[in-house]
Amino acid sequence: MKKNYSNVNEIIKRLASQNKTISFAESCTGGRIAAAFTAISGASAVLNGSVISYSNDIKHKWLNVDEEILENFGAVSSECVIQMLEGITKLSDADYALAVSGIAGPTGGTKEKPVGTVYIGVQTPLKKEIFKCLFHGDRAQVQEQSTAFAIKKLEEVLGI
Repeated sequence: MKKNYSNVNEIIKRLASQNKTISFAESCTGGRIAAAFTAISGASAVLNGSVISYSNDIKHKWLNVDEEILENFGAVSSECVIQMLEGITKLSDADYALAVSGIAGPTGGTKEKPVGTVYIGVQTPLKKEIFKCLFHGDRAQVQEQSTAFAIKKLEEVLGI
């Protein structure tokens, strides 16, 4: 089923009008945010690139997430998502970034981090914001809610 993110077109227009770029570091969303953007004609004017950093090893090698962060806090943590944001903006030289890491399920949850726990980060030229979410539903629903939430937060920081 094709998802409709109606404001992605507006996000692209806003970023283009400001001559700004964006990149994504996705884990549990598996490229869904990038797919939502690349489905829109004109995305190439603002989208520098996207990394699907599913494994901890790739988070470390490609996005420079400290191994100590992964060992002490885990990939599903605000500390990891902060470093994912920093890594993707450095790697892509983007003005804005989204980063997502979570547990989509049905396996992988713990008492401390149940299935549906997702950290979503938004980086602007001026600040970083990290959101801890607890989504409900099956794997596809958690991935969909994570994607929609990340795009919504980007809309908010852009004033759309």
